[in-house]
Amino acid sequence: MQMDTLADTMSAILNAEKTGKKTVTVKPASKMIANVLRTAQRAGYLGELEYIENNRGGMFEIQLLGRINKCGVIKPRFPVKKDHLEDEERKFLPARGFGILIMTTPEGVMTHEDAKEKAIGGRLVAYIY
Repeated sequence: MQMDTLADTMSAILNAEKTGKKTVTVKPASKMIANVLRTAQRAGYLGELEYIENNRGGMFEIQLLGRINKCGVIKPRFPVKKDHLEDEERKFLPARGFGILIMTTPEGVMTHEDAKEKAIGGRLVAYIY
């Protein structure tokens, strides 16, 4: 039984990257997973995403680019104010300007850099570097 589908997705991506695979299929699909994957794709960590409907919740086929060293979810989903984003960046990422934190905000799912530009806070969901 799956308890956290986003954590399972990030784990599947990391395992496929480590074994050198070019694609990975993750299931079940959800809007949250889709938004997180699109954010990682815009940041240049993932290739093409394809949603496949299978009448069991759907699934994503993801092309890997070989750029991910580590990825995972942040639990519990900490709320972060706009002034404290740099502290969280120091906590979860290995170096300044290396990797992204993915967060949910009132304006949607985005990277911590986009949230800094827009001066909004939110909840931390995942990290990728």
